[in-house]
Amino acid sequence: MSSTPFDPIDPLGLDDLLEPEDLAVRDAVRAWARDRVLPHVAEWYERGELPVIRELAKELGALGALGMPLEGYGCAGASAVQYGLACLELEAADSGIRSLVSVQGSLAMYAIHRFGTEEQKQRWLPSMAAGELIGCFGLTEPDVGSDPAAMRTHARRDGDDWVLSGRKMWITNGSVAGVAVVWARTEDGVAGFVVPTDSPGFSAPEIRHKWSLRASVTSELVMDDVRLPADALLPGARGLRAPLSCLNHARYGIVWGAMGAARASFEAALEYARTREQFGRPIGGFQLTQAKLADMALELHKGLLLAHHLGRRMDAGRLRPEQVSFGKLNNVREAIEICRTARTVLGANGISLEYPVMRHATNLESVLTYEGTVEMHQLVLGKALTGLDAFR
Repeated sequence: MSSTPFDPIDPLGLDDLLEPEDLAVRDAVRAWARDRVLPHVAEWYERGELPVIRELAKELGALGALGMPLEGYGCAGASAVQYGLACLELEAADSGIRSLVSVQGSLAMYAIHRFGTEEQKQRWLPSMAAGELIGCFGLTEPDVGSDPAAMRTHARRDGDDWVLSGRKMWITNGSVAGVAVVWARTEDGVAGFVVPTDSPGFSAPEIRHKWSLRASVTSELVMDDVRLPADALLPGARGLRAPLSCLNHARYGIVWGAMGAARASFEAALEYARTREQFGRPIGGFQLTQAKLADMALELHKGLLLAHHLGRRMDAGRLRPEQVSFGKLNNVREAIEICRTARTVLGANGISLEYPVMRHATNLESVLTYEGTVEMHQLVLGKALTGLDAFR
């Protein structure tokens, strides 16, 4: 048996799984989030806004966090594990910050990088990687969430141009984006378009009155006969497989990110249990509190192990979409339970923004349903396990 001291924050010694380069990425993102987000995020959350989003985007670009796993065009070319560690640290600060990075890199930039022409990549990606240009991703519609095949947004040919009309809903970064990747029906099926947001007929009103992801910009996209040149079309994107592959890339980041929110809540509960006294001693000395802490630690570190495993598979080119569903379903669900349990350890203080727990819990209610609801991921796994399609 090892004589290495037991670390309550890393009880399984998971840092042993990481290379020095991985640790450097993690520590750099953690330090940035500690200095630039944590001192202000409770205020942003309470106000329901992210007033410095443009400044943060540029700082994240300088950090190499935007489009991290992509190669070239100013992107870092990081490993999947390194990208996952960045998502972990960003969401440990707030889900809204991780969503900013995820939508920018894993959705908008990824779509252009994978499906765009060389001219489109050269035009858009370097400024997006630097955080000078913010992007968004328009797939979900007001009446269409889990069934994107039923989208109503459409694009029709008019000479050499395209004319785009429709609405998208719950779009992160929408009202601050300079470019939107929008998915629409055409006579040849679903296609993707790169849309400058200053195009006539395009607007992005911000969605207010949210009780989750409050430190995040969420918008509607409205396209009223937006005229686009022929080269706005993403030529490599044909059919629903294209946007769904983008979502799969973003879901991978959520597998890690959810554990960041869970870790922050667990650490807050652990520190509170050590210092809060009732009946003459710290509440961490009572059996029921220790049982809660033990159960939280178990689920947190099982989720981290799962994230590491999926990251290694992605780096090896062996990660399947069903495995991402496995990770998203498990880790978000368990993260919410960890937050709820942590809230009970903190008692009434658990609902205060002086502590991160309730903020993480409410944020995760959005993470639970976006980019695939619980039911959708259950059905993905059910089909993989049985070979039978229960979607329709």
